[in-house]
Amino acid sequence: MQNTSPGTGNRAYVPIPMDLNKVKTKVALNLTKRQLICFSLAGVTSIPVYFLTKDVIGTSLAAALLTVLALPMFLFGVYEKDGRPLEKVFSDIYDHKIKKTGIRPYETRNFYGKVNREIYEREVLKLHEGKNKKTRASKAKRKNSRERRA
Repeated sequence: MQNTSPGTGNRAYVPIPMDLNKVKTKVALNLTKRQLICFSLAGVTSIPVYFLTKDVIGTSLAAALLTVLALPMFLFGVYEKDGRPLEKVFSDIYDHKIKKTGIRPYETRNFYGKVNREIYEREVLKLHEGKNKKTRASKAKRKNSRERRA
């Protein structure tokens, strides 16, 4: 038989989420402040439209119009992707697809490439100058030897 006296025995287990940033404070009716504002805006804008249009276009079409008008505001209140609300997701999509289109060129300033080029040019110029000196000396020797033969 289990001991059920206070302080021992069966205790209530409350799971605590690992990431407390995901926990949202509830204001009323188990809804966050953001959800309350968005749902209120949806009701304020779509319900009058329903009552004004139900006699003109019929109840079914007026209800469909109410749904179409209220749905975006419900989505803005409820939807989050990676902890970011829907308007920030749309802003990122706009920035990526429309505002900053195109391929970003990959450009670097290679300081070492410039240094290596300068070293290469110095070495090539030295070799080139050395060859010119050697060719001048060999031409002078040939000329002297031709003059001696003649």
